[in-house]
Amino acid sequence: MQENEQLINLKKNCNNRDYFLNKGTMKENEMIFGIRAIIEAIKSDKQIDKIILKNDMQSELAKELFAALKDTPHVQVQRVPGERLNRYTRKNHQGAIAFISQTTYQMVSDLIPMLYEEGKSPLFVVLDGVTDVRNFGAIARTCECAGVNAIVIPMKGGASVNADAIKTSAGALHTLPVCKEGSLVSAIKFMKKCGIRIVAASEKSNMNYTQSNLHDPVAIVMGAEDKGVSPEVLRLCDDMVRIPINGKISSLNVSVAAGVMIYEAVRQRESI
Repeated sequence: MQENEQLINLKKNCNNRDYFLNKGTMKENEMIFGIRAIIEAIKSDKQIDKIILKNDMQSELAKELFAALKDTPHVQVQRVPGERLNRYTRKNHQGAIAFISQTTYQMVSDLIPMLYEEGKSPLFVVLDGVTDVRNFGAIARTCECAGVNAIVIPMKGGASVNADAIKTSAGALHTLPVCKEGSLVSAIKFMKKCGIRIVAASEKSNMNYTQSNLHDPVAIVMGAEDKGVSPEVLRLCDDMVRIPINGKISSLNVSVAAGVMIYEAVRQRESI
């Protein structure tokens, strides 16, 4: 079957990777400690998620580690007091601990063209500042059940795919693609370039969530319960919608709100 012009243009736009900053995949919840061990892990292309370093590291070996880290811009590095590292292990960590994941992260720039090639209308869920791993796991479970194509999370300021999240997801995080982005703003710009509408759930909106178009290619953005979706992300959204609250409590749990939004998308798509 010959592709229509719109689909061809979308694929052409998606193949331009300039908008994607976070290259590579990562793993988490397995620990490597010791400077030399981490250097060797980096050199052997271990998919490192996060490294925590003692604040005052200054040895020659530490300088070698810093040089190796220059080639891994996707790895989150945190400087912490020495006692913080001792909470993870009492062994000779030399002021450096790295975390390797159980889950391989995907790339938005790979997934979207693939979905269009398969003739699918992409459905993504973007989590902006959702840090509670149980909420994250519950959202992932709903996404997997509803057929969401991927969850998109930030490299910093978001929940990790750890044992608690996997357990809460009932194993969904073993199969559901998760994209961990260095910049949610850049990832959303890339999605928009690929013809994906961005719809945020926000109590600031006057539009009911059922009034938004969720059957076309769409990314549903859910924010943290205390702060909501960040202003820089809201500025990129095509729609802001709200879920009606008629009781005395002013907001829903984010995993419940995500479920409402996701299944509205399912309802609209099944009614076509």
